[in-house]
Amino acid sequence: MSHTFHIPVLGLGYSIDTPLKVSRYGISSVLSIVDDELIERMREYHSKNNFYKFLPISKSVADYRSKRIRAYLNFLQEVINAQFKTLKNQEFVKGNDLSRYFELLPETSKLKHGYDLMLEYPEGESKKAFQNVLRNAMKLGSIDVNIMAKVDKMNYINDEYSGDLNTDALSALRGFAESNLSASVILSAGMNPKLYSYMENFKDFFPDEHEKLKKKIILKVSDFRSALIQAKFLAKKGLWVTEFRIESGLNCGGHAFATEGYLLGPILEEFKVRKNEMFAELFEMYQIALAQKGISIETKPKQRISVQGGIGTAEEHNFLLKYYNLDATGWGSPFLLVPEVTNVDAETLANLANAKHSDFYLSNASPLGIQFNNFKNSTIELQRIERIEKGRPGSPCTKKYLCNNTEFTEQAICTASRAYQHLKIKSLKDANLSVEEYQKQINSVTEKVCLCEGLCSSVYLKYNMAKPKENKAVAICPGPNLAYFSDIYSFDEMVGHIYGKINLLEHVERPHLFIKELNLYIDYLQEDIKKQFQNFSDKKRKQLNGFKLQLSEGISYYKNLFSELTDQASVQLRELAISKGKLDNIVIE
Repeated sequence: MSHTFHIPVLGLGYSIDTPLKVSRYGISSVLSIVDDELIERMREYHSKNNFYKFLPISKSVADYRSKRIRAYLNFLQEVINAQFKTLKNQEFVKGNDLSRYFELLPETSKLKHGYDLMLEYPEGESKKAFQNVLRNAMKLGSIDVNIMAKVDKMNYINDEYSGDLNTDALSALRGFAESNLSASVILSAGMNPKLYSYMENFKDFFPDEHEKLKKKIILKVSDFRSALIQAKFLAKKGLWVTEFRIESGLNCGGHAFATEGYLLGPILEEFKVRKNEMFAELFEMYQIALAQKGISIETKPKQRISVQGGIGTAEEHNFLLKYYNLDATGWGSPFLLVPEVTNVDAETLANLANAKHSDFYLSNASPLGIQFNNFKNSTIELQRIERIEKGRPGSPCTKKYLCNNTEFTEQAICTASRAYQHLKIKSLKDANLSVEEYQKQINSVTEKVCLCEGLCSSVYLKYNMAKPKENKAVAICPGPNLAYFSDIYSFDEMVGHIYGKINLLEHVERPHLFIKELNLYIDYLQEDIKKQFQNFSDKKRKQLNGFKLQLSEGISYYKNLFSELTDQASVQLRELAISKGKLDNIVIE
């Protein structure tokens, strides 16, 4: 790939049509395929805007969920291919889309070097021939999809379970697998053996006669061990992981999967040191599994490694690529401030651009019971508080994608729903709790918000397609890194910033991404200790001490790393010493 970054998935709606905006320029992006209702409405909206015939797929159609997803992905591919064809047929004129394709490339790109050289050529047949060579070397950015593996709701028709093949994750995968795309599925949020095994049913995940994979698998992982376990499970089935996408545990957007104190730097170091060993082990398993299926390959497949979560400068981008021998980095949250690329409504966009550091925080707002990066000034947070004040906490549950609780009901319901919160509060009233404990429990119950609607509202508001009675409260989940960006940017500006052509953070004081993540983990440890104040078991004490030890070892690693680097090493070592002092003062008793 000519570009050395990708745009990860951003909630349900924020990057739902990002490929339509960036793929023709060679930039890969990821959309969520959780919400088939959103997907169907986006297909209708963009079909009309691009003069395509729209044939709706109603919920009465058998397997409607996977069919909606497949139809939308096929539509995206068709429109983007048409965009790309139009772009390539343009003349090389400064300011048009064709020239923009090349201007967006990093200075390290061979294609960019070729373009710069072509500009110096005198007019004539040689220049035209050179231009055609450049056109033929252009590639589209990939239209990749994300599935949260464990968000796999069981579905019912007339109170009858519709079967394992129709759970949410499996039907979403089927929609992708049966689409015309040649792209990747990013599997995140843990391992789902049922989903992983289901991939064996689709030929596009296996090498064709040219040893090419039409559908590829990317694992979003938080450490080396989990990456290897998941990849081995897949390799034994003849399924190859083409990329490990390492994400910071806390310095990222969306759901936060905190490690046991393992920091990003040491995790990347382990991948750097052990990736060849891992490749050899996986490839042997992969070959054996393929042979059992009657498939032989002569060429070793490629396996990329990338990182995302909290990257904020061109220096960090370049350092990560070079020092850890990575193939790419992911830039997510900063693109929420780029209206050309993502779907943030005007009010939320202005609030994000003017936000303070304290407006971004780690919350328990997600119904999944996983910590969630939240934004204090979101309209869904204001709505949540209003509903509590009116004595009607919770949300109407219309989409039911996050139903996972059977505490009070036979079929799972969502902990953000009004139904669940009413039942839970009633049970707390009957539990004879102290006033303090009762309020603590109530706060925990009512902190949950509806993400199914909240993470889609912004796109409906931006495109003016919200239905009259539809909830318009917006949930948004940027990573803490967004606090350093305080403006609304153009697409060209953000890409230029990533590649060091301009600096959007020129006068902003900002710690190195490794130190920022370290401090987030120290804060996380302190909060965890506070939660154990009245119930400190030996098991928990052992876990917290292990967590602290890992952070201490991470600090030692960073001390050695920053000492090796001459650029800004003194600043980073000083910041590191402050963090170490903070950690050393934490007493686990």
